[in-house]
Amino acid sequence: MSAVLAEATEPRKEMPPVKLDEAEFKKRFLSQYIDPAFEQLKSELDRVADTAWDAYIESRKSPITQKAGPGYADPDYDLSIDWISARAAIVAAEQRYKDPYRQARVLMINAASRSEHTCPGETSKSFRMAKMAEEVLEGAGIAVEFLDLSRTSSEYGRNILPCKTCFSTAAPLCHYPCSCYPNYSLGQTQDWMNDIYPMFAAADGVMIVSPVNWYQVTSPLKALMDRLVCADGGNVDPTSTEGKKDVQGAKEMELGGWQYPQHLAGRQFSVVVHGDVEGTENVRRSIADWLRFMGLEAAGNKAEVDRYIGYWEPYATSHDAFDKDIPMHGEVRNAAATLAEAVKAKRAGNWVSPGATLSRPRQK
Repeated sequence: MSAVLAEATEPRKEMPPVKLDEAEFKKRFLSQYIDPAFEQLKSELDRVADTAWDAYIESRKSPITQKAGPGYADPDYDLSIDWISARAAIVAAEQRYKDPYRQARVLMINAASRSEHTCPGETSKSFRMAKMAEEVLEGAGIAVEFLDLSRTSSEYGRNILPCKTCFSTAAPLCHYPCSCYPNYSLGQTQDWMNDIYPMFAAADGVMIVSPVNWYQVTSPLKALMDRLVCADGGNVDPTSTEGKKDVQGAKEMELGGWQYPQHLAGRQFSVVVHGDVEGTENVRRSIADWLRFMGLEAAGNKAEVDRYIGYWEPYATSHDAFDKDIPMHGEVRNAAATLAEAVKAKRAGNWVSPGATLSRPRQK
């Protein structure tokens, strides 16, 4: 390796340290047990905190591993069992996706974080629309897997942790599935994504129903979008980069000719976005553009909808406004029906994708 290349690929480091001292670590760790009911367990919790501190200070990110085995660049590398299990689930899902005799399948995503099971105590219009669409798809003979992102705000242990943007350092450093989590030493556990990746891999189509939150997609949907970066160019062999340790080697791999594999390419999509004041068109475009960039295909013009419901009307009566907006009901159902038609056409070999066989002039 030339000196110029070595200098160019050397990781940049200038950020301040983040390591906590023992007192601060235990303060944060024990703060989750503030309920007085835990007072009788103080001695036990102190022992648990001691063990957690040891895991933290020793940086035991993946305490349970097994040898990678055949098929990996380094068969003797100690791979996290969490990653091995997640990868096996994706491979199984991809095999189901390729089975020409199985029932067609759509992943339905309610992107709203509002839930009746926690504050604010009311369902979202997005959930209602997603259920309308689900009814249409199932009526067309398509199996539907329902991914309700409101569970990230209402269900214990349903987290989508933030993307650490390994891809921006070097594509091969971003593993598919994501190997950043779980990180037991940092308490970054209960991450939902290892269950979600196979949902995308098994689906013929994806339908996303989302409100506008401050001119943007919702918080859980944005987290999901970011964490799916590994499905668009990610590395299926963490041993090739020694996990996350060989940063410079990952940079050299990318410069040596990384192919940026699009692991979800060819699946079809529909997007429905609704708002009350501003931003519906921009949010619908951002979601659709993201899906297209990953190689997914729009099911058709009627599969993409952006509308205002109760424009500038009170939030308190927004569900009533939706009840009265019968044309919106029809557009949601049409979006689902369009996706159903597209999925069936593709599975029957009747879907035309002009340019699908062309190579990309720009890799990335």
